[in-house]
Amino acid sequence: MINWLPILVMLFIGIGFALASLGVSYLLSPKNPTPEKLSPYESGIFPEEEPSQRFPVKFYMVAMLYIVFDIEIIFLLAWATRFEQLGWYGIIVIFIFTFFVLETLYYVWKRNVLDWNVPRRQRYHEPVKDYEGSG
Repeated sequence: MINWLPILVMLFIGIGFALASLGVSYLLSPKNPTPEKLSPYESGIFPEEEPSQRFPVKFYMVAMLYIVFDIEIIFLLAWATRFEQLGWYGIIVIFIFTFFVLETLYYVWKRNVLDWNVPRRQRYHEPVKDYEGSG
């Protein structure tokens, strides 16, 4: 237990600092809400009308792919710091892990998820039908 004492002290200090910062900012901030301050905006431009459509799923797919490859980099960096201690076992495991991540990239590439100009039905390799129904 004595070994964990410095970690627990730092944890409580961090939580206390975060809570104190939130409390002080709440107490010292001006309380003058106006419609302009309460409206959401993007890049400093106030919206003139409500959005007419939802965001396409493409944005979410790119975000999920970013998370997958970001986690891969975290694992690769952790592996690189212990490369000599892991030996052949570490090399085999990281090659298997990299294979599965690259297989995911190949699958995404073949499904044209990263290509923004392909219509949706062609993205998922669905047959394209014309208006007479002969497609």
